Amino acid sequence: MPQNIFTGRFAEGYDLGSSDMYEPRVLEPTVSFLADAARDGAALEFGIGTGRVALPLSQRGVEVHGIEISPDMVKQLRAKPESEALVVTVGDFATTRVSGSFSLVYLVYNAISNLTAQDEQVECFRNAARHLALGGRLVIELWVPDLQRLPPDALALPFEVSPSHIGFDEIDVATQQGVSHHYFIAGDRVALFDSPYRYVWPAELDLMARIAGLNLRERWGDWDRSPFTSQSRKHISVWERPR
Repeated sequence: MPQNIFTGRFAEGYDLGSSDMYEPRVLEPTVSFLADAARDGAALEFGIGTGRVALPLSQRGVEVHGIEISPDMVKQLRAKPESEALVVTVGDFATTRVSGSFSLVYLVYNAISNLTAQDEQVECFRNAARHLALGGRLVIELWVPDLQRLPPDALALPFEVSPSHIGFDEIDVATQQGVSHHYFIAGDRVALFDSPYRYVWPAELDLMARIAGLNLRERWGDWDRSPFTSQSRKHISVWERPR
């Protein structure tokens, strides 16, 4: 089970800290892609969080369910208009079962990397497969580790340096373990938040999918279906449960 770090003040400030992910240029292609993938069926989000994607997807007419490990994040979700349309279960999305069968299971914003052990990530794929109807699809958004930027003997990579936020990744390439260190600056106050993760290569994800009985259908460089190349910083991967 992953460590539940999405609690208290972090949950309360989660949307503010990820405000760039709410921009229409980011959110609209995401929701459109997932609505197409649902194909008029029900969708299940692993790691539904505060509903950034689930709420607008529901507003598109898709029946959306979610699994979320943090009651505090669910509390933030329930404070939003139209959240009553979402069916949310509190639990670990690697193992928690909900009733029903779904045409789409999805994880966005690197959510699978919050499972910090390979066995947990394999179980996540198996859990997704258990929830999918025949022909149903699993969609995952995940970053591609930019290890080419990591010089020999270096331990960390900065990913944002601004007057309000300093962030860097501490990476162990032997274990594929990392920690994102965030320093949020407001006047003379600094708040620290550390987020452990396990990075996963696309080929490793494909093997996890095969173990779960899923087949790779397509892979894109972003939600706009731009090509996935060796220069892509992220990928949108789609696997399918055979009919």
